[in-house]
Amino acid sequence: MNAVQPIPHASSAIDAPRGGLPAPRGGLRDLLTRLWPTVIAYSVILAVAILITKLSGATDYVGPDNDDGMRLVEVRDFLAGQGWFDLMQYRLGLDGGTLMHWSRLIDLPIASLIWFFGLFAPRETAEALALAVWPVSLILPAMLAMAVAGRRIGGVAAMHISLGLTGLAIYTGNRFAPGAIDHHNAQLALVATMIAMLLDPERRAWSYAVAGIAAAVAIAIGAETTPFVAAVCLTIALLWAWEGEDFAAAARAFGLALAIAISILFFATVPPRLYSMVTCDNLSLGYYSLAAIGGGLLLFSAVFASRLRRHLRFAALAVVGAGVFGSAIVIAPQCLSDPLAGLDPMLVELWLRNVSEAQSVFALGRTDPFSIGAFYAAGLFGIAVCIFRVVQRDRVQIHLVLLFLLMTSWAIALLQVRGSTFSNLISILPLALLIIDVRRISNGDSENVAAAFVYIVTVLASAPAAWAVGGGFVSLQMQNAAPKKAAEPAKKISCTSQAALAPLAGLPAGLVSAPSEMGVPILRFTANRVLSAPYHRNQGGMLTELHIGMAKPQEAEAFLKGTGVTVLAFCPGDLQTREITKLKPDGLYAELGKGNIPPYLEPLPKAANVGVQFFRYRPATN
Repeated sequence: MNAVQPIPHASSAIDAPRGGLPAPRGGLRDLLTRLWPTVIAYSVILAVAILITKLSGATDYVGPDNDDGMRLVEVRDFLAGQGWFDLMQYRLGLDGGTLMHWSRLIDLPIASLIWFFGLFAPRETAEALALAVWPVSLILPAMLAMAVAGRRIGGVAAMHISLGLTGLAIYTGNRFAPGAIDHHNAQLALVATMIAMLLDPERRAWSYAVAGIAAAVAIAIGAETTPFVAAVCLTIALLWAWEGEDFAAAARAFGLALAIAISILFFATVPPRLYSMVTCDNLSLGYYSLAAIGGGLLLFSAVFASRLRRHLRFAALAVVGAGVFGSAIVIAPQCLSDPLAGLDPMLVELWLRNVSEAQSVFALGRTDPFSIGAFYAAGLFGIAVCIFRVVQRDRVQIHLVLLFLLMTSWAIALLQVRGSTFSNLISILPLALLIIDVRRISNGDSENVAAAFVYIVTVLASAPAAWAVGGGFVSLQMQNAAPKKAAEPAKKISCTSQAALAPLAGLPAGLVSAPSEMGVPILRFTANRVLSAPYHRNQGGMLTELHIGMAKPQEAEAFLKGTGVTVLAFCPGDLQTREITKLKPDGLYAELGKGNIPPYLEPLPKAANVGVQFFRYRPATN
């Protein structure tokens, strides 16, 4: 393979209009060839559209995901005086609480916004404003990164297509909607930033320094992006080994920035008492040491081995890889496998398998096959386009880089569907280049209906939203064709709304045993502790709640008494509760479903039109 030639259609500066298109002159058209005015225009329009459409039908200012509610609970604790390094959730789980795996890096801006709005608004209003502003504010960095990436590989046209497809993905998703305050939106912006910096055609040091910092921040705020960050590191290392001195400055900048940034973030966010602990679901000694060692060794290699022959550079890279892998085996061998491999089999069966975002493509094929296109089709299309371009030797380096990153994200998505958000995002870039080429062909023969049809199909196939609409339409047609059921299913009655939890308000704060899906709302709306919430670090509390529901009434009392439970919540509509009832037809939950209430449980007044019944636990007197 010959040395990579300069990348066609790429601008030497991110604000210079190129890409084979003449720069329009004058007014608005001229502005729309420039990076910042274009990004700001797209971002403002998108933010306004999201705020208007999403808020108009909203019934709560917190997002629907449990993580959104849990993040708010942690931010409230932080504002109430819980320490920066104190990551315990004291109201979750068994005595002592549960050490959470989230980062204060996300808590801080949300808490700052709540504090600011609280200067002139009641607390609830301040929270609502903060929770609307924070996710929407992340639209700009995400759109900016995708615009830079598009412009660098395909000029002004690719910039606009990337912005359009990214805007559509953001609007049709829920990651940037008001109330979405978990860390996934920030992760998407960081992933886009890393990609944009890797596509710098001039391999400027500052671009790769930004990529290194973004990689460190991504690791620090959540472990979900760790495989992608590893793929970015490997990509840069391979580019250095192939190009040598021409890529040395970029490799040095990335390695140095990664090592310094991850060190700063480790000591700034990890509690000193946990410096020696290795965990695989957040930034700890494991990921810190591997990132710092890998970045340091890449820096060392780029400084001292860049002038060696290519085969010697690859040999040096193999030594670096062996060093990183050996460090992983010594320091964090458990992180080389599934972080949830140690989850209790009962939790896997009754909880994890029902978590939609953790399902594999095979599980999704059984439960909701018509949604597979929305999650996987655009990514697969992008992979196919990248392979075709490489075979045709068309902008080889661009498509090789995108192919490797896209295949990594898509493979992760096959195991857990939530990874598809990243693969869909990356696929925008190769598909933007394809759309430009197909459009050029179509415009060159305006009378050719087939060419116009191919162009329209290409655009639609590049948008996951189009696949979602198509899958929904097919599903609807099949439902209409299927025999009608005798009766429509009853309307779902909430067990997690504030109204449903109202009976707890009149009781002294205690420990509530409730299904895991009720845990976060109870923490949010009341001052109680809860045994269970859907977080893998709380295995003890989750298992205890499951055993309470499955045990025979006489045995269940021992669990209630032993753990200090004061209130038990029974929600017959809860999926986990229904499964427990089927699994143990003589258990406590099954008996409560039949109306058989043991004497140690006192029913509390039930709010109207809610699905949960609370019972006060009264120990039997001897």
